Amino acid sequence: MRPFLLLKSALLSAAVLALALPAAPALAREAKAPAAAPAAKAKETGMVAAAHPLAVEAGVSVLRRGGSAVDAAVAVQAALGLVEPQSSGIGGGAFITYYDARTRKVTAYNGRETAPMGASPAMFLGPEGKPLSFVDAVTSGRSTGVPGAVAMLHMAQKAHGRLAWKDLFTEAEALADQGFAVTPRLAALAARSAAWGRQPDAVAYFTKPDGQLIQAGDILKNPAYAATLRKIAAEGPAALLEGEIAEAIVKRTTEGPLPGTLTLADLKAYKPKVSEPVCRPYRVYVVCVPPAPSGGPAVLIGLGILANTDIAAHGPETVQGWYLFSQASRLMYADRDRYFGDPDFVDVPVEGLLDPAYLKARAALIPKGVAGAPPAPGKPRGAGVRAPDATQEPGGTTHFVIVDGEGNVVSMTTTVESLFGSGRMVHGFFLNNQLTDFSFSPTEKDGVPAANAVAPGKRPRSSMAPAVVLDRKGRFVAAVGSPGGNSILAYNLKALVGVLDWKLSMQEAVALPNLIARGAPYMSEAAKFPPGVVEGLAARGVVLVGAGGAEGSGLHGVMVTPQGLSGGADPRREGVARKP
Repeated sequence: MRPFLLLKSALLSAAVLALALPAAPALAREAKAPAAAPAAKAKETGMVAAAHPLAVEAGVSVLRRGGSAVDAAVAVQAALGLVEPQSSGIGGGAFITYYDARTRKVTAYNGRETAPMGASPAMFLGPEGKPLSFVDAVTSGRSTGVPGAVAMLHMAQKAHGRLAWKDLFTEAEALADQGFAVTPRLAALAARSAAWGRQPDAVAYFTKPDGQLIQAGDILKNPAYAATLRKIAAEGPAALLEGEIAEAIVKRTTEGPLPGTLTLADLKAYKPKVSEPVCRPYRVYVVCVPPAPSGGPAVLIGLGILANTDIAAHGPETVQGWYLFSQASRLMYADRDRYFGDPDFVDVPVEGLLDPAYLKARAALIPKGVAGAPPAPGKPRGAGVRAPDATQEPGGTTHFVIVDGEGNVVSMTTTVESLFGSGRMVHGFFLNNQLTDFSFSPTEKDGVPAANAVAPGKRPRSSMAPAVVLDRKGRFVAAVGSPGGNSILAYNLKALVGVLDWKLSMQEAVALPNLIARGAPYMSEAAKFPPGVVEGLAARGVVLVGAGGAEGSGLHGVMVTPQGLSGGADPRREGVARKP
């Protein structure tokens, strides 16, 4: 692949960016525009925004002890794996977009799971050559990839940490040993009838001695998880990828039904990746995300299309604002679904997809009147022939943002894939079902390959897209991200438009109604839109399907304002944004 436009130097060249920036329309809400640096007299102490108050407290505690943003990220992930096991954990994978305040450099970390070397393109096909049912695939031993979140965090912490690795698990260990109060969200999800939540391991974990499922307010202890964290604190990623715990992972995934092929050699061979991010100008800003197989470049496609519209002049209370958003989203998804995969295995034409001329041409396809059929994928420069992809991607994921007192930033999306992953547990934690993010059908009927087909050692395509926004001098402006499966792209795009175009606070932006336009139908939280918007969109062919069809978001973000750091926590989850 040819190299992307990357943020390679400490200072971005304002002159170069000025040439690349599309003309921005007049902004009616200029007074609330994000600032590059706080005007507050007191020194900033940082901020943590995450999906559970106990995880936020773990991160804040590390910041109080002088830890860096990456140090705090280790503590937050360790705590989330305990108190929000439906979403992420040490048995899963993640992406980080990291901002270094001193050098103004952005770095991308890839902790995405990998397929075992025994994986095959047909591993999710049944005896008759037809794709397995999603439930059968998720709960099988074949669904689990080599977990990468811990190894990725260890790599990032070695480069950017200030405290000792062994001291970053204290809060999570104590919570696991002493127990924590079950939240309404965890209790409700543990009681759901989803097949992976009914797996024997999950049922045993969430069932009390009296035979009843846990309820909100119950104290849940997990001494096995505490022991695992102590081992990881002492030994690093090797505690998970070698030895006793690795053996347990292999044993559990090679059991039926549909046993997988994961081996000790697969686990030991895992390596996280560090790379330049993919950065593109948007209005007067620069937005940075991890490269494929993350969904980050797809969000940049959406922004690049919207840069050719006047969406900034039509706020969240208008029909036109949401109409433009919905049509740009459709175009974004059409290209992502066709061309994205692991760039170590397939050519992902990111340069062509993000070429300004291509994005302008795609924006010109937005209907001026009534929306019609979903758009076809485009033909960007460098694109090969790829089969359509209908990968299912459930929303068992979480996102958090951490800013430390020096201004360093972690934007991290992390997951075990489905709710409680595969439903299988070892040593106190759930195993991921990340390999079901691959296309179940490796080719079309005519033999055209899918970009996201299974292959040994390959990382599955992801929608995770942790974003960091800079100004034209490379100074931090905002960071945001979300869980939500395939809907992540729409959620992140919505929040970025809310902050950068509609000049909302981060809290206002993450709380905006959700609208997911991945082809048809238009999934949404129809009841949350301002009066007249739903009816106005329907008159233009955008008929919103109610909240029951939309995956829940969990947006969390932090931005710089003239008064200092300001955070946002998605009201659809139980998170908070707090300073130390």
